[in-house]
Amino acid sequence: MTTTRLCLIRHGETAWNSEQRLQGHTDIPLNVKGERQARQMAQALKDAEVTFDALYTSDLKRAADTANAVVELFAVKAQVDSSLRERHFGALQGLSISEAPALRPDLWQAHITRDLDHELEGGESIQQLATRVQQILDWIQEQHAGKTVVIVSHGGTIDMMFRIASNQALNTERVASVPNASFNWITYQQDSGWSVEQWGDTRHLEGPALENVDL
Repeated sequence: MTTTRLCLIRHGETAWNSEQRLQGHTDIPLNVKGERQARQMAQALKDAEVTFDALYTSDLKRAADTANAVVELFAVKAQVDSSLRERHFGALQGLSISEAPALRPDLWQAHITRDLDHELEGGESIQQLATRVQQILDWIQEQHAGKTVVIVSHGGTIDMMFRIASNQALNTERVASVPNASFNWITYQQDSGWSVEQWGDTRHLEGPALENVDL
């Protein structure tokens, strides 16, 4: 039976992560800790002798720079795809989770209640994100059927991949955290589709990693 394995890696920590700000499409770089986490992540792949057939990354700097740690250690090329970006949070981007309820209570309410069709004033709805993520997952699986692929992306995007792989409804509360620089594995089999293999592994990191606030 052909099994496709995807290793989903969230980017390393950024200053906005530490401030609990919604980043979305805002192109925030890794902070010093995030750069260190990226190197630790790449070394863990090497130490575990993980062999993979392709490396994909979001085009946003925090993800691309995290992927670059793998590029340098494994001497491979990363394929950049904007479909792996974080959800666009519209007018909430740049606000912290403490500022948003006071400054934009209407949008914050739509956000936390997971209104599936709300675009948060110029952003992307949850339903639109789900469609985008489903399409890129299906495309990667078709291109690399039976192979192992490493994907560097974002907390909200990887959470959506978890929902797809576990059949979790889009309007339900998050049940799986996605820490910075964590390893998260999903698999695809022709007869059964996607499933979650392993989640939220940060044993390779020195010290705790922040969870995603981009719900």
